[in-house]
Amino acid sequence: MSLAPRLDLRQSQSLVMTPQLQQAIKLLALSNLEIETFIAEELEKNPLLDAQRGDDGEAREPEPQAEFEERDGPADAAELLNGGGEASGEAALDVDFTAETFHHDSAADSMGGLDGGLGMTGSSIGGGGSEDGPDFDNMANADLNLADYLMGQAGASIAGPDLFIAAHLIDQIDEAGYLTVPLLEVANRLGVALARVEEVLAVIQTFDPTGVGARNLSECLALQAKEADRYDPCMARLIDNLELVARGDMSRLKRICDVDDEDLADMIRELRNYDPKPGCRFGGEPMLAVTPDIFVARKGAGWAVEINAATLPRLLVNRNYYAEIASGPQDKASKAWLSDCLASANWLVKALDQRQRTIIKVAGEIVKQQEAFFLKGVAHLRPMTLRQVAEAIEMHESTVSRVTSNKYLSCARGLYELKYFFTSAIQSSDGGDAVSANAVKDAIKGLIAAEDAKAILSDDTLVDLLNAKGFDIARRTVAKYREALGIGSSVQRRRQKALEGAG
Repeated sequence: MSLAPRLDLRQSQSLVMTPQLQQAIKLLALSNLEIETFIAEELEKNPLLDAQRGDDGEAREPEPQAEFEERDGPADAAELLNGGGEASGEAALDVDFTAETFHHDSAADSMGGLDGGLGMTGSSIGGGGSEDGPDFDNMANADLNLADYLMGQAGASIAGPDLFIAAHLIDQIDEAGYLTVPLLEVANRLGVALARVEEVLAVIQTFDPTGVGARNLSECLALQAKEADRYDPCMARLIDNLELVARGDMSRLKRICDVDDEDLADMIRELRNYDPKPGCRFGGEPMLAVTPDIFVARKGAGWAVEINAATLPRLLVNRNYYAEIASGPQDKASKAWLSDCLASANWLVKALDQRQRTIIKVAGEIVKQQEAFFLKGVAHLRPMTLRQVAEAIEMHESTVSRVTSNKYLSCARGLYELKYFFTSAIQSSDGGDAVSANAVKDAIKGLIAAEDAKAILSDDTLVDLLNAKGFDIARRTVAKYREALGIGSSVQRRRQKALEGAG
């Protein structure tokens, strides 16, 4: 064999993902609000892109929408009516990027007329509105954090070097309102006497909210009891033995506090009115309402599935502006830049349209397979996997996974993440169809909610009751689902019931 250098020609095949294809795949996994942020960035970079909302009075084409009609039986109760269309062809992203560009209006304009439709206002979806209008006081105080609130009180009641000590202590108070460092460490760090730090802390502990600046739960509750003028020796002993309260050991508490059943019940009732985390009403990140990406509503004998485009601007390519710039004098670099902007704008409009159609196709199949849930509730949720949906709509399983990530569906039964509808199967004890794990969790939650305080259900008893309902489930699975629901064991629930009975 010759070792001399030479040139050879070889032919091979390889899969290459272009940057545009990679970006299109990423777009599938983004929620509507994340897409809105992405579009805002593209609008800043590309002068040929324009965004319009659906409130300018112009006629708009409807959003991509899937409708279903009922058939003979539950198994084939619906059929996708929008059929193939331009977006039904297979491509690298399970969508056709060569299809025509469609522009659509907001889902809020068309969903209002659906039978049993959903309200599109913020109060209808989130329940945050009221007949009396918004609470402007809460809006004004929404940005006030605990540290600023305490410093405002410190400035009015503390002066001189003590104010510097107070500022340092307030900086060490966490969001729950507790002091997180030992006072001796603060005194050494600031070079002051420990007694002086304790005096400043005592002043801070008089601030609103009551209980702030405490070093532990017992001190926090004691401060609130003193404020309510209920800190007598009996209450002090009760607060010093909170571990017995947690265990529900009423007999020992009565002996320690030297009270009878009625007085102990009154003291525990008083204790429950205190706030164990007084600082939580301030600070922290505000809780944001989840915005649905898809609306599902009953329409006649079937269903309407529609993208919520209220959060998305209508993206257009400004061809007039392109023609105006292209007709003027420009060098080679400017011409190449303008061509890139036009190609990028055209691709983005088409990619976003195909994204919406893909989401509608996946959501429509979910509604089709889980129609019993939308009609009758969570007890009728069927086990379903990504593979089942992917095979039904002839797409890749990874595409379905991306579409169902970080997206929420709003229907008459509430707001659900798309991943909620994909659950494992639990076999039926009577040989019938398998049921969803979420349906079993709902049954466990219902049984525990209805249990008698004098007859707490153990996991073994839950297994027997579930088997009677047709669920073939093991004890360890019941324990796992119970813990996933945040429900304590039978021993913990018995103690909780005892405390409630005492209160």
